[in-house]
Amino acid sequence: MVRGGQAPPLASAGRAATGGATAPGGAARAAGAVGENWRVSDSATSGPSAGQTTDEQESAAPLRLFLRTETGGAVVLLVAALASVIWINIGPGTYAEFWGTELSIDVGDAGLSLDLRGWVNSGLMTLFFFVVGLETRRELDMGELRERRRVVPLLAAGLAGTLVPVGIFLGLNAGDSSAHGWGVAMSTDTAFALGMLALFGARFPRSLRTFLLTATVVDDFVALAVIAVVYSEELSLPALLTGLGIFAAVLLVRAAGIRRGAVYAVLAAAAWVAFEKSGVDPIVVGLAMGLLTYAYPAARGDLERATALFRLFREQPTAEFERSVRSGIASALSPNVRLQRMFHPWSSYVVVPLFALANAGVELGGGTLAGAFSSPVTYGILLGYLVGKPLGVLGASWLTTRLSRGRLRPPVGWGSVLASGSMAGVGFTVSLLIATLALSGARLEQAKVGIIATVLGSAVTALAVTRGLGLLPRGLRMRALFGTAEGIVDLAEPVDPERDHVRGPADALVTLVEYGDFECPYCGQAEPVVRRLLGDVGDLRYVWRHLPLTDVHPHAQSAAEAAVAAARQGAFWEMHDLLFAHQGALRTADLLGYARRLGLDVERFRRDLEGRAGARRVAEDVESADLSGVSGTPTFFVNGRRHQGAYDIAGLSAAVRAARERALLTR
Repeated sequence: MVRGGQAPPLASAGRAATGGATAPGGAARAAGAVGENWRVSDSATSGPSAGQTTDEQESAAPLRLFLRTETGGAVVLLVAALASVIWINIGPGTYAEFWGTELSIDVGDAGLSLDLRGWVNSGLMTLFFFVVGLETRRELDMGELRERRRVVPLLAAGLAGTLVPVGIFLGLNAGDSSAHGWGVAMSTDTAFALGMLALFGARFPRSLRTFLLTATVVDDFVALAVIAVVYSEELSLPALLTGLGIFAAVLLVRAAGIRRGAVYAVLAAAAWVAFEKSGVDPIVVGLAMGLLTYAYPAARGDLERATALFRLFREQPTAEFERSVRSGIASALSPNVRLQRMFHPWSSYVVVPLFALANAGVELGGGTLAGAFSSPVTYGILLGYLVGKPLGVLGASWLTTRLSRGRLRPPVGWGSVLASGSMAGVGFTVSLLIATLALSGARLEQAKVGIIATVLGSAVTALAVTRGLGLLPRGLRMRALFGTAEGIVDLAEPVDPERDHVRGPADALVTLVEYGDFECPYCGQAEPVVRRLLGDVGDLRYVWRHLPLTDVHPHAQSAAEAAVAAARQGAFWEMHDLLFAHQGALRTADLLGYARRLGLDVERFRRDLEGRAGARRVAEDVESADLSGVSGTPTFFVNGRRHQGAYDIAGLSAAVRAARERALLTR
C-alpha cells in the first residue's frame, strides 16, 4: 500500500478509491482492477506476497528484476556478437558496405554526416552511457554509495582494475606501434559483467552488485577520458567551448527547478552535436546527463495528491482529469527512476546489441586466428582482462583497507571482491569502441579476437572462483563472502524492547522490523510469511510498528489504536492476530467484539478507543517511519537495513539468513 512511493502509484490510487478491503460498489471493483493489472508484472515471484510493491521493485530497481534484465541483455548481446561474426564471414563485402553507408542530417546550411557504424558508436551508445550514469546516480543518492566514505574503496578498485590491465598490455607491446592501442585493455563491459553476476551471484551478498557496478563505471569514466584526450580527432576549440557552454546551461536549468524532459532533451542533443563537431567523442554527453539526474524516493504528499487526482478522475473520467492523473503520478517519481524504466530496456536489448552487430565482426579465415593467438595485441588484451582485472581490484581493496587501518574497506569480503574482479574481466563495448579508434588492419582484427575471447575467459574464471569459494569451510566461506564491514543502517529509530511490540527471543542475532497497516491486504499476505519465519529461524525477533495509511484505508487508524488499547491490557499480539484474521471487519463494533472475545475489560477498551488513548503511540511510530524514509506497507528492516525486494518466504528468509551470517562474523 502506498504512503510515499512503495506500491505502484496508479495501483495505489485505485486502492485509495476502494478504501481497501471494505470499499463498496463498482468504483471499488474498477479501481481495484487497476491495481491487479500492475501486480501481473511480478508474476515470476511466487508466494503470497508476490504483488506487494511492484513499483518498489521496478522503480527502485531492486536486484531481482534489474538483474533479470541484465541477464537477458547479456544473452542478446552475445547473440548479436555471434551474428556479426557469421555475417562478416559469409558476406564480408556486404558487412563492410552496409555499416559504411553514409547517413546525413541537414538543417539548412548546417548538417552532420556519419556512416551507420558512426551513428551507432557515437549516437546510440550515448544512450547506453546515459543509462549507466542514471544507475550510478541512483546508487549515490539512494543506494550503498550515499555514505560517501564507502565510495573510496570502490573508486580505488575501479582505478586499479583499469591501470593494471593497461600495464600488462604495455608490457607485452612495448616498443611496437601496437602499444598505441593500450586503451583497449581498460574498460569492463557493464552488461556482460552484471549478466555474469546474475548467473553466478546467488551465493554472493547483495552489496556485490554495487561494488561491481561502481568499479565498472569508474573504468568507463577513465576510458571516456582517454577517448577524449588520446583517441579523439583534432580538437575544434569553438565547438568544444560551445558544448561546455550548453552543459552550463543544463546546470542553470536544473538549478531553476525546471523538470520538463523536453528541455533537457533539446539541450543534450545540442551538446551532442557540439561535441561531435569538436572532435571529442560525444558519448560523454550521455554519461554526464545521467549523473546529473537526481534520484529520490517519492514523497508522501506527492502520492497523496496523485490519490486525490485519481478519485476525481474516477468520479469524472474526462480527458482533462486523465492528463492530471498522469502528470500527478509522474511528478511523484524522481526523473532518475522514470528515465531508467524508460530507457534501460532499449539500452540492453537494442543499443548494445546493435553496437555488437556493427563492431564485433571479425573474419576468421586466412590465418586470422593463428595470427591473433601469436600476437602481443591479443595476449595483452586477454591477460590484461583475465589476470590484470582481478589482481587490480583485489590488490586495491586490500591496500585501501590496510592504509586506512580498516576504516575504509569494501562492503563485501575478499572472496566477493575476487569474484567481482573476475566478472569485470570482460571487455566488449567500450573496448571495441577504442579498438576501432586506435588500431586498424590486422591489429584491429587481432584486438577483436582478444576482446571476444575475454567473454568466455571471464565466464570461466568467474565460475572457477565461485566454485572455489564454495569449497571453503563454512565459517571461512562466510567471512570471504560477506566480510566484516559495517552495513548501512536505514532504521532511524532503534528497536527499544521497553517500548516496541516484540515477538521472539530478546537476544536474537536478527531483528525483523515491519511497518504495517492492519487494513493493508499486502500486510495480510505477509503475516503468514512472518509467522513461518519465526517458526523456522530460532535467532529471530520480530517487531511490529504502526503505519496506518489513512488516505487509503478508512479504518486503519482506529485498528492501530485498538491494538494499542489491547496492549494496555497486555494483549497486543492477540489483538494483532485477530485484526489480521478479520481485515474486512475493522469498524468500531467489530473492534469491541474482538476485545470481548479476548476477555479484555471491554468498558476500559471502549474508553481508550473513544478517547483515542493510543493515538500518540501510533503517531510516534508514524514519525519514526518518516525518519526512516518508509513510504508504504509492508516495509521490512532486517537488522536495521531496509529489505528491498519480495517479502515471500524465499525473499525474507534469504535476507534474514544473510543478516544472521553477517552478525555471526561481527559478534
